[in-house]
Amino acid sequence: MSNNNSALALALFISWALALLLLMEVLRSLLVLSGRVPSNGFTPDNANLSPFMQRLARAHANCVESLPVFGGLLLLALATGQTAVTDPLALWFVLARVVQSCIHLASLSVAAVNLRFAAFAVQTAIGVHWAAALTLRHLT
Repeated sequence: MSNNNSALALALFISWALALLLLMEVLRSLLVLSGRVPSNGFTPDNANLSPFMQRLARAHANCVESLPVFGGLLLLALATGQTAVTDPLALWFVLARVVQSCIHLASLSVAAVNLRFAAFAVQTAIGVHWAAALTLRHLT
């Protein structure tokens, strides 16, 4: 396996999604064990739980929803030997994803939502750059 920022970013991105899932399942388990919620009392979006748990479910879903797009671009670069395209911004992409998730977990205030959107916009800009560069390299 190659040793580069693209592979590391993909591993970190997947690990971040897994960490959010693990946190949610630990908190859900505590709710069940404490008798506050029956084991069949959870909804996928945690709508019947605290606002934090609802934000946690959404932050995790955001990661999972974007994995096919951004993870796919990283995989394409890895599979085609084009990591020179993705390596320079790969770790910045992951940092923007973690920042987005952390802001999402912290607050839904207007300022937080604006900051969260800015972090998402950074990821989107990186993804558009990667997609364009990878496509152009394959067309030429």
